[in-house]
Amino acid sequence: MAVYQGARPRSTFIPRRRLEESLLRPQAPAPPRRRQRVAMRANRRPRAVGIVIGVIVVAFLLSFVSLVQTVRISTSGYDMAVLNDQFVQLQSQRQRILSDIDRLGRQSAITRQAIADGLTQLPAPVVLPAR
Repeated sequence: MAVYQGARPRSTFIPRRRLEESLLRPQAPAPPRRRQRVAMRANRRPRAVGIVIGVIVVAFLLSFVSLVQTVRISTSGYDMAVLNDQFVQLQSQRQRILSDIDRLGRQSAITRQAIADGLTQLPAPVVLPAR
C-alpha cells in the first residue's frame, strides 16, 4: 500500500471533503474503472445453467407433490364408490335371505321341500297290545 504525502484516512461512514480543497483543485474526471467481482477476476463466472436446473428441479418436485395429492384423492373417491357398491349388494342379499327365510319357514314349504328331497310323511303309528 502506497502512502502519499498529505493523504488523510477516509471516514467509512461520512466522506469528509473540504470545501476549499474542492474549489482549489479542479476535479479531473476519474478514469473508467472496470469493476469486477472477485469471482469474475478469478475466472469463476456464475453459471445461469445451475440456477435454471435448480428452478426446474424445484418446479418438478412441486408438480410431483401436487400429482401425488391428486392421485391420493381420486383413489379415496374410488375406494368410497367401491365400498358403497358393496354395501348396496350386501343390503340386497340380506333382504333376499330374509324373504327366503320368511317364505321357507312356513310348514307347507317345509313339507314340500322334504317331499322333494325324498322324505315322506310318517304312517299312522302302530299300536301294540299290552300283554
